Amino acid sequence: MFNNFKLDQAVHYRDGQFPPQHIDFNQIMTSLLDATTAIARYDQMLKTLHNSEILLAPLRNQEAVISSRMEGTISTMEEILRYEADAFNGDNLNVRNDVIETVLYQRTLKNAQLAMQEGYPLSVHLIKTMHQQLLSLGRGANKSPGEFKTEQNYLADTLSRKILFVPISPEKLLDGLENLFRYINHNSDPVLIKTAVSHLEFEALHPFQDGNGRIGRMLITLMLWSSHTISAPYFYISGYLEEHKNRYTNLMRQVSQTGEWHEWLNFFLQAISTQSQRNLQVAENIRDLYEQMKQQFSEILSSKHALAVLDFVFTYPIFRNSQLSEHTEIPPATANRFTKALFEQGILSVMEEASGRKSTLYAFDEMLNLVRV
Repeated sequence: MFNNFKLDQAVHYRDGQFPPQHIDFNQIMTSLLDATTAIARYDQMLKTLHNSEILLAPLRNQEAVISSRMEGTISTMEEILRYEADAFNGDNLNVRNDVIETVLYQRTLKNAQLAMQEGYPLSVHLIKTMHQQLLSLGRGANKSPGEFKTEQNYLADTLSRKILFVPISPEKLLDGLENLFRYINHNSDPVLIKTAVSHLEFEALHPFQDGNGRIGRMLITLMLWSSHTISAPYFYISGYLEEHKNRYTNLMRQVSQTGEWHEWLNFFLQAISTQSQRNLQVAENIRDLYEQMKQQFSEILSSKHALAVLDFVFTYPIFRNSQLSEHTEIPPATANRFTKALFEQGILSVMEEASGRKSTLYAFDEMLNLVRV
């Protein structure tokens, strides 16, 4: 693929540069304090949520859409949620590869979090397992899912046909990965610094034939959560990185080129600070909507099942009636009555009428508006 690409201006991975031997905290202290304060405020919000899995589950879909979009995989929140609704009934014919790949992103991240809850550490084995799932379907299925690269890979600009970066060679990769995870699990640097350094090193190693960017961004969330910097696994940084994609990639190359880490660290810490504030605002908006809807659902449904229905539509803001009945164990006829009542009150909208064995497809638009990207 890269036979006709120019290599003369490429930056090469530099051995012996990781981890950084000296970080001058005077150069990053302001950024570190701002990021630490911002993410602590976000985490305090997480601790006050009665059920973060219910309220913040859509944020995982949002992250999947944005992180995948950074790699040229274009899908929408509605497509992802509709795919999940139809997957419940086994109806996913003629779905675009982009949608499948984005769904696999959010499923991979969730499964990695579940594995870590069961005691599996961040490790070489875990990222191979994550990669195997991430590329199990779609266009990545022919790019060695779960296997490390055996040939040299490159990061290139396809328009100018220039190779921009040459990652570590395959024969040195395992040593590089062992060094990375030794640093992640045993180094005493502040967590935010360690996360910034580890993310860059993972991307510089570029261990897989495809999917490195997505796995690398998942690593950020997993590190922050496993270190207890955040108390629930809901912190996503891809929104900021997408907005500043050129600077993001240029600064990572610059570290390999010059050995100077401070500009990258300041950038990453600014990303943490900014995204913490954004995530906090979204979480507060979701919580406020939940509290508002709790009263309305109780009045409209007049049922002991009102809270279960409310939790369900926040977790699955696009759903079919059959899903509601199955997940809440509410009889189908009762579920139909509930959704019809919510539709009549303008809380739900109909995306697709019932047809054949497919039940009606509903959308909770107020929730979608909070997380749509």
